[in-house]
Order: sequence, then C-alpha cells, then structure tokens
Amino acid sequence: MSETLNLPDGTTLPLDEKGYLVEPADWTPAVAETMAADDDLALTPAHWQVLDVVREYFGEHGIEPPVRALVLRLRRFPGNENMGSRELYALFPGGAARQAIRYAGLPRPVSCI
Repeated sequence: MSETLNLPDGTTLPLDEKGYLVEPADWTPAVAETMAADDDLALTPAHWQVLDVVREYFGEHGIEPPVRALVLRLRRFPGNENMGSRELYALFPGGAARQAIRYAGLPRPVSCI
C-alpha cells in the first residue's frame, strides 16, 4: 500500500503502513472519495451514511464503533431496519469496520494489527 494519498487537487497526505491517515485532521470528503477510488469502489449515499455514523460515534466516544454498535445506529435510519453485518460487508468488501474507518479518516483501530 502506498504511504501517501494523492488528492485530485494535488495535495499529498501521508498514510501509515496500513493506509490510514497519519493526521486525522487532514480528512475531507475528497480523502474518502480518493481512498475508495484507489480501492475501485464508488461511494454511494449508503456509504456516506456509514462514514457519517462512524465519524459521529468516534466524536462521541473517542474510539471506532464496534460493528454491532455501528449496525444498531444505522438501523435507526429509514430503509435500514434490516441492516446487518452482511450489508456492511457488501458496502465495504475490504472489511466493514476497517475500510469504513480508514475512509472516514479515523486512526487505525488498536485491534487492526
């Protein structure tokens, strides 16, 4: 994995060895779009909903959400009543929580070795 992320505007951001932003404050929606494009993934409104919930949870608790907590929060949105880990993995095939956390610009989870 590259240790830099090159945004469309010419900005280059440092990444750690696992592809997470070194400086979470550098995150913008363009970061998420670029990371997803690098993974051959186009972000849809459903992806953005997950990213928003992940960022919100992190802001409240200072840690990334466990998959179960993420699913429970996502189920609060109309149309997501049947959301589960399968649906998350369909959106983020590189690992539901891990890939969403990386796209959301959050620090690499402690459990992500």
